[in-house]
Amino acid sequence: MTKHAKIIEHIKKLKVGSKISVRQLASSLGVSEGTAYRAIKDAQLAGYVCTMPRVGTIRIEKKTDEAIEKLSFAEVVNIVDGRVLGGMIGLHKPLNKFLIGAMEVEEMDKYIEPESLLIVGNRKNAQILALKLGAAVLVTGGFDVDEEVITLANDIGMPLISSSYDTYTVATIINRALYKRLVRKDVARIKDAMVKKPDYLRMDATVGDWRKMYKITRHSKFPVVDEEMRVMGIVTINDISSLKDDILIKDVMSKEPIVMTKETPVAHAARLMVWEGIKLIPVVENKRLVGILTRKDAIKALQHLSFQPQIGETVDGIVMSRFSLIKTENGVKLRGKTDPVMLNPYGVASSGALMTVMTNAGFEAFRVQKRLETVLDSFTVYFSKPVQLEQEIEVEAKIIDMGRKSGKAEINLLHEGKLVAKSIISVRVIDR
Repeated sequence: MTKHAKIIEHIKKLKVGSKISVRQLASSLGVSEGTAYRAIKDAQLAGYVCTMPRVGTIRIEKKTDEAIEKLSFAEVVNIVDGRVLGGMIGLHKPLNKFLIGAMEVEEMDKYIEPESLLIVGNRKNAQILALKLGAAVLVTGGFDVDEEVITLANDIGMPLISSSYDTYTVATIINRALYKRLVRKDVARIKDAMVKKPDYLRMDATVGDWRKMYKITRHSKFPVVDEEMRVMGIVTINDISSLKDDILIKDVMSKEPIVMTKETPVAHAARLMVWEGIKLIPVVENKRLVGILTRKDAIKALQHLSFQPQIGETVDGIVMSRFSLIKTENGVKLRGKTDPVMLNPYGVASSGALMTVMTNAGFEAFRVQKRLETVLDSFTVYFSKPVQLEQEIEVEAKIIDMGRKSGKAEINLLHEGKLVAKSIISVRVIDR
């Protein structure tokens, strides 16, 4: 095991809440400070440690997929520009919910739950109550905290945090951070759709081995790996057609294939598959094969996600929710009003928002008329005049060319019957 790997393993074995320093790691493990520093950074990327201003680096619990939508108290400290007054050992814990201490203390115990966060000002009784009920406390307004409260936080192991921001600002910041986390959670990742125990061939396998594998699995495409499970190539039925059984796979495979990690968005992988004309992508972790993503699985994952109730909104979703859709003879028509969310700093509809409406109208034309899912190839647009706030606009998308793998549509944006923008969109069809 390398020195780097030994340090990572050492960090994993540390007690959650332990402080970590480069100098201490280098001294105790007999490595250079540079090696220790790089290992700590890698451990941070892997989610085992967290570094905070005025606190330092601490060992935290690695988040599971189920907890990804939750903030840790350590993250709360960072986003509110806070400082930790006590209970540092609990910084790794997830924030289940937060509440504002604006009521009488006698009423608070009905709402405070373990591992929640009470946001409160200079109210000692409320701070003590929250800690005794197993909650963390965030003191706003930069107030000093009584030593009794700090001691209690340390004894219970729940964070006592101070921020100079007012209560409203702190609540807004935390709410925004939770919202972003929920939107991020909605993004389907390759790990959600990949085959986790894929079939593969080794470098010393033969065409005969491929044929045996094909008879067993009925799959025609396999990643090729070396002795350390690193992906070296991909072999398909097209590569071995009419070849003799004793020919080595490494001599006929496609070398340097496109590979992706588990955290890559499925949408990106699906688009790349369409763009490059490939039907299988090996999934790697530390350069070693851990799964495969097929085009069929990618499309299935995206379709499944489209039927789920979305927790957070995206820019496309916010803009498009303002428009209704009507099917036309060879396309679609969108009707709606320009909304404040669509405005630029000058008070008129931004070109980006209008292009969002136009591109989505193009996609909808192919989906409604041809029942095809498409990805953008190119988009050319011309604007003639601005559109003000709360103005009725109409977007007409008409298919003008359709091939087996691609298509084109003409899109016109009108206001009061007059042309405001015109574009041509080219798309590629996602092969199901």
